[in-house]
Amino acid sequence: MDRREAMLRELNLYPIWVRRNLPQGDGLDTINVEVSAVSTEVIATSLEIAPIVLSQQYDPTEPLKSHVSIEPGISEQDVPQVELDDAVKQAVDDVVIKIPGIVDLFAINPDVQSQVLFASDEAEQSLREFQLKSSGGQLGGTDWPELKQKVQTCELCKLRAGCVQTVFGNGNEHANWLFIGEAPGMEEDVSGIPFSGTAGALLDNMLISMGLKRDQVYLAGVIKCRPEEDRHPHVGEISACLPYLKRQIELIQPKIIVTLGKTAASALLATDASIASLRGTLHNYKTIPLVVTYHPAYLLRSPMEKAKAWQDLCLAVDTMQGVK
Repeated sequence: MDRREAMLRELNLYPIWVRRNLPQGDGLDTINVEVSAVSTEVIATSLEIAPIVLSQQYDPTEPLKSHVSIEPGISEQDVPQVELDDAVKQAVDDVVIKIPGIVDLFAINPDVQSQVLFASDEAEQSLREFQLKSSGGQLGGTDWPELKQKVQTCELCKLRAGCVQTVFGNGNEHANWLFIGEAPGMEEDVSGIPFSGTAGALLDNMLISMGLKRDQVYLAGVIKCRPEEDRHPHVGEISACLPYLKRQIELIQPKIIVTLGKTAASALLATDASIASLRGTLHNYKTIPLVVTYHPAYLLRSPMEKAKAWQDLCLAVDTMQGVK
């Protein structure tokens, strides 16, 4: 995996393609160019600056600015002074990149289009804020007390201002088992403990069926602050919070990870695949076995799926026995 692809996966933006087959009225054509082939500077520019439009006839030997037409209300100083990557120069004849305020530049693979978190101005702004405020979340060497303090005082996104308290995690900090969910709900926001309420009660029963108790495992979430109205977290919020979870994993050194729900599986496996396609197969996160299953809250809404979740738990137990 090259540097650009790794960056895109870290931001949960892979795979993404440049839009093609725009409506005839636009008079624009694009070809199927993978964004991972574009230089880091161009990607950053595409996500962070005011609207620009590259002209249809792109000459790869000339600077990018010579192919930029400025949208109304945007000054020439706002246009980036960058050039496209050599990989793109070899691959394209005509390139169009359009940023009309909302990021409608990117067209996601149709198979995962329903999972896109760039569906609104709010989601786009979330990512922009993270890119401006975060330098990459390098937390190597951070111990438990310092990590907890960083989470408690974190302001990389707007979620902290709208929640009662952070939900760092709970359980045995040297556990063999690590269970990871999505984000705190109302009960977790009040108690500060992950997996509270009815979903937590169901998780307790799931643990008992595996011969485990809460004090034998560690429970955490990808997001440490409750999103308003319990919505799904935006991509920028996930990217801002994910380094904390990764450091928790490094400190715990679990023998196995069980992800509960799509957000946790997508964040750790860097994929947009559905839960249905991920469950039933043993995965790995940095050599740690990882099992994907449904979130307890989903099982409460869809009790017929509990049989599949039981199969996943059996896979996890069998895997742990093999590890031991």
